Amino acid sequence: MENIQKLPIDIQTSKLLDWLLDRRHCGLKWQSAVKVIREKINTAMQDMPENEEIKQLLSGSYIHYFHCLRIVEILKGTEASSKNIFGRYSSQRMKDWQEIVSLYEADNVYLAEVASLLIRNVSYEGPALRKQLAKAQQLQQELSRREVECQSSGADLRERYYAACKQYGIRGENVTRELQALVKDLPAVLEEVGKDAAKLDELIQFYAAFTNFVCEWSEPVLPMLAFIQKRGNTTFYEWRTGNVPTVIERPVVEEQPDAVTNDMIDWGNFGKATDMQNVTDDITVKDGIDWGISLEPDTEQDAGAGGIDWGDTEGSPIEIEIIDAGTDCPEGVARGEDALSILESSQSRSQFIDELMELDAFLSQRVIEMAEEADVVAMSQFQLAPSVIQGQSRQHIREMMSHVQSLQSRLTSLRMQHLFMIQASPRYVERVSEVLRQKMKQADILVLKGATMAEKRQEALEEQSRLEPRVDLLAGCTRELQKLIEADISQKYHKRPVNLMGVNI
Repeated sequence: MENIQKLPIDIQTSKLLDWLLDRRHCGLKWQSAVKVIREKINTAMQDMPENEEIKQLLSGSYIHYFHCLRIVEILKGTEASSKNIFGRYSSQRMKDWQEIVSLYEADNVYLAEVASLLIRNVSYEGPALRKQLAKAQQLQQELSRREVECQSSGADLRERYYAACKQYGIRGENVTRELQALVKDLPAVLEEVGKDAAKLDELIQFYAAFTNFVCEWSEPVLPMLAFIQKRGNTTFYEWRTGNVPTVIERPVVEEQPDAVTNDMIDWGNFGKATDMQNVTDDITVKDGIDWGISLEPDTEQDAGAGGIDWGDTEGSPIEIEIIDAGTDCPEGVARGEDALSILESSQSRSQFIDELMELDAFLSQRVIEMAEEADVVAMSQFQLAPSVIQGQSRQHIREMMSHVQSLQSRLTSLRMQHLFMIQASPRYVERVSEVLRQKMKQADILVLKGATMAEKRQEALEEQSRLEPRVDLLAGCTRELQKLIEADISQKYHKRPVNLMGVNI
């Protein structure tokens, strides 16, 4: 018997209520009795003395039997004056709570109630609070990651915006006006190119002599380069007719209106919770945006005004129709296309670039051939060549080739292509401005989304701060309730140790 008395009673918490009912410690109709008791507790709570400990007990979410016992103990002190000579209390407060305790103890209703409360805390309340707390912590990590992504992507977009502006040679403060201002400097830039092209006299003579000696080519070669070498970057009218115009009427470039300000942009609503779920999916920043500037026209009108044949560009060149504006003009008047300089006009500029490419290809081939002309056959082949051919060295040809390539790159650089497109198509400025504005708009949107992520993260942090005390309070109440139930059951089995298993809060 002594050994049996020392054996512990292990009860699985989830089966505690069934265990009490099976052993007849509690009645099957305990819930009905509890309902009556709860109504009496709610009534008794309306009239309570001013006591700090009672306030703390009543501030709990659920008043159970052990709380009622403590309230009765407190009332014995506060209601001592109402005690008569027979040891009974005339105070209604004391009578109410003593009746509540008696109802609880009848058929061990209190034990079934606290067992049910413990099971609910362990199986439902605790896991639910822990799940909410874990969700708040996970949400903070996710929002923090998204905030960093938004900031990084926004900064990357801004860098791309300013990099694109740098390609155009503008600062990006007012794109439309800055692009229009670039065109005003274009004639001066082309004039410098024309002056440098005038230094190709020796190269043109060398190429003409070589073609005449090797192929017996008697027709003029490189007519455009030869013309610019003699007369400079004159008007297209002079190139077309051979006469110097008496009057030059350059086409008037209409200035485009200023870009839309940021205040007029609809940023959308990023404060809703539904936006947060897919905010990362909306950020197609790095891979989903084409940062190139398409030279393809959008409409037939743009195709007629903006297409420029760059000569050596990849793919088929964009062809435009050149209207001979000078045929309907008076004699000596350069108007429209005729008023542009040779390097400004797309038709003559394309021919100029083609001839530069022809020269470049010739010089490149000549450098290769001169490295292989050490044999007797090659030496004898050029014995009768003009002195302008025999007097050339590989080093000098490389220098001339470098000069040709420099001229070619100055006309075909990305910045110059943009300038020519701006000049040729008034709508091109509007299109480029819109593309650049979209980049900055997307960067600003990401900044706003990042700020929204920070706000949501702060809300999740506040939710975590609110849940953590509740979890700790529930854990403390559950452990205290576990000890009270174990002690109560132990009393019913002659103080055998009782262990409630599976209590984990």
